[in-house]
Amino acid sequence: MVSLGLDLPVQRGELVLKRPLLGAASVALALSLAQGVNTALAEPAALAWEPCGDLQGECTTVEVPIDWNNPQGAKTDIAIGRLPATDPQNRIGVLFVAPGGPGASGIDFYVEGKDPLQDGELRKRFDIVSWDQRGVKRSSEIRCSAELFAQKPTSFPASEQEYQDLRAYNEKLGEDCRNNSGPVFDFVDTTSVVRDLDAIRAALGEEQLSFYGASYGTQVGQQYAELFPERVRAMTIDSNMDHSMESGGRYIETTTEDQEGAFNEFADWCARTKNCPLYGQDVRAVWDDLHAKAEAGTLIDPATGKPLNADSLRRELKAAMYAPEERWYPLVDRLKALSEGKPGIAAQAARDELAQNSYQAIWCDDWSWKVRDFAELQSYREQAEKVAPHTKISPFWSDVTSCLGWPGEVSNPQHELSIDGAPPILIVKARYDVATPNAWNLTVADQIDNSVLLNYDGIGHGQYYHSPCVNQHIESYLTTLETPAPGTTCEAVWPTEPGAPSATPATRPT
Repeated sequence: MVSLGLDLPVQRGELVLKRPLLGAASVALALSLAQGVNTALAEPAALAWEPCGDLQGECTTVEVPIDWNNPQGAKTDIAIGRLPATDPQNRIGVLFVAPGGPGASGIDFYVEGKDPLQDGELRKRFDIVSWDQRGVKRSSEIRCSAELFAQKPTSFPASEQEYQDLRAYNEKLGEDCRNNSGPVFDFVDTTSVVRDLDAIRAALGEEQLSFYGASYGTQVGQQYAELFPERVRAMTIDSNMDHSMESGGRYIETTTEDQEGAFNEFADWCARTKNCPLYGQDVRAVWDDLHAKAEAGTLIDPATGKPLNADSLRRELKAAMYAPEERWYPLVDRLKALSEGKPGIAAQAARDELAQNSYQAIWCDDWSWKVRDFAELQSYREQAEKVAPHTKISPFWSDVTSCLGWPGEVSNPQHELSIDGAPPILIVKARYDVATPNAWNLTVADQIDNSVLLNYDGIGHGQYYHSPCVNQHIESYLTTLETPAPGTTCEAVWPTEPGAPSATPATRPT
């Protein structure tokens, strides 16, 4: 999935939020649990769909238990949306597209928004279905005091006292969020989301589902295949989370490694690209100088006239690495303007309303970080700087620090995947991915025996959106169930000139 305001956790999915769903019908399902895992439904519910968005979409709600371990208890509504297949005569079924983040709205992006997957074969052959998962926007959004947000201390504590202050703040904020959000606050873990997804599948009358998820959506897909392997027809998980990682230090190190690798590729690209605004200059030296000034508090943002700190500078770099073909030229313009002290492109604006805090609540219900004290946390940072002499540390550092002191038990702690009986699962990764590093994807591939790995030899996040070659392989697999040949690699797509489309890459076996 990005939440960049007030030092909040950095989300991985970047979406444009639109108006709320109006008048969606609430539909109660006859749900039960078998052995605490399976969702059973005697017959599909009669869903009351209403028009939503400008793309002939339709939306409704499905009622599910707040606590899946107590299916007869209190309920909550999950908002869902769909775009019916445009070629109904050749319709395959439903393609569930998982929202990212966590905390992003699937309805905003995939149903009401103009997403590239709506232009190809998938849109013709499938009903595209997505949802706002529990705790997100239309589905009992997690909301907290905006005033308390404004009191947030630094996510980069510089002493034991600042470390303790951060823990105390996270605990206070979490309790505030619980009070403002109601009982769903303690049940926004991904396991509950997966059971909601299976309830939606059942409500639509589908015996099996096809699935595409990128970023955090891959964790939803992984855990769905783990709990309901026989209900998967086809699954593509693109830019994968590794939910088996228990070390906060390793988590920070791996994200930082790919950030440094992506930055070095960016610098090399500029050195060989004559229309790069910093062509002929040492891009690494330019960055190092800007970063040193930012750390010293002397880097003035010419767009605002105010100091730009090192964390904000790194976040701008990270955001550009999500989509090189769209963002590298603006990034070079930005770095050039900063180095020359001239007005330039302003930093990317924060996406979130201050009172929305879905990411942190979901994240901290899924991840348990055992950090003893400030000294251990500081060692994580020191190790990250060893592997990243230029970029120092990933902004995803806050994925660890935001959960320290967070109230409540972790409902869905880290574990190695155990998937038995699922069809071939297509795993897609990039050479460098600042949000879901290469190392994570390889670990997931090792944990899923019946998986096929598709490599993108470039930089980005959500490779379906950056490589026509990857795009073609994913669409072919989801429609025909034929996976790419083992070892298939799609060549990197590099920016050519501002506003110009990149060349279509070739496919080569390795």
